[in-house]
Amino acid sequence: MLADVREERAFLIRLAHNAAIDLMRRRSTRERAKENFAAEMTTPFAATDDPDEALFRAELAVALAELPVEQRAVAHLKLWSGLTFEEIAEALGIPPNTAASRYRYALDKLRTQLRPLYEEIK
Repeated sequence: MLADVREERAFLIRLAHNAAIDLMRRRSTRERAKENFAAEMTTPFAATDDPDEALFRAELAVALAELPVEQRAVAHLKLWSGLTFEEIAEALGIPPNTAASRYRYALDKLRTQLRPLYEEIK
């Protein structure tokens, strides 16, 4: 392949440039996918007549909105779409263990934030 190249240095610079552009495009696509999954959760709950349940749902929606985008996307795909960590990993372009840890961190943050309200309602 390099035998036909007249300017090896220019060829290698162009090769590195193209590889960098490809990497940036893949990252951009992954970021948009995460943001799209997270944005789908604007109102994840149906209305209810029970005032305690309505309050809890509203607080949970606020708590979900405060999660980092990466964690919110994984939580949405796991809880509302019922995907496995392998499916989430494929959809977001991350390893399955990363999907699992983001889910665990999201649940920990939600528990911490909602525990006082839960104790009050209970």
